[in-house]
Amino acid sequence: MAVLPIHVLGASVLRQETTPVTKVTPELLKLADDMFDTMHAASGVGLAAPQVGRTERLAVVEVEGERHVLFNPEIVLEEGSIKWEEGCLSIPEIYGDVMRAARVIVRATGRDGKLFDVEGRDLLGVCLQHEIDHLHGKLFIDHLSFLKKRKAMALWEDEKDKYPDLLRILTPDSVNEQGDESERL
Repeated sequence: MAVLPIHVLGASVLRQETTPVTKVTPELLKLADDMFDTMHAASGVGLAAPQVGRTERLAVVEVEGERHVLFNPEIVLEEGSIKWEEGCLSIPEIYGDVMRAARVIVRATGRDGKLFDVEGRDLLGVCLQHEIDHLHGKLFIDHLSFLKKRKAMALWEDEKDKYPDLLRILTPDSVNEQGDESERL
């Protein structure tokens, strides 16, 4: 297993539509495992393939010990609404309140190649929606109002120079010391 570089805001791969996975292969299972290692090194709770420079429709999520590998995830039910402060491993140190569905049911293919459904509320629900957005080239800042997005982008201007080549390089013992679990999606 390995910790992969995370592509940050400005990298074109973050704005691309991903390609559906037609078969769960050993290579893709290793990628999922590496994504968990990367997510943990960044102290996150979710990570999508484009964030590590890949175009497969794959995301990993781990909230409160509940771990999911999601190939081709899609939201099949949304209910209610919730405002949640979100951040992103691809936009470090930038946060914003986003309106999301309060409850979702997501259908995906798992590690075993079989379809399954996962219900998400609160942090798990927000995380699932956030990662699925990544698979369609959308970032949490796209949900912000014009003025809040403009403020976030101004803050990012001050941060982005920390990431040469638009890459965030982590080590297995990297620790993100800011924010709580609800912010690191």
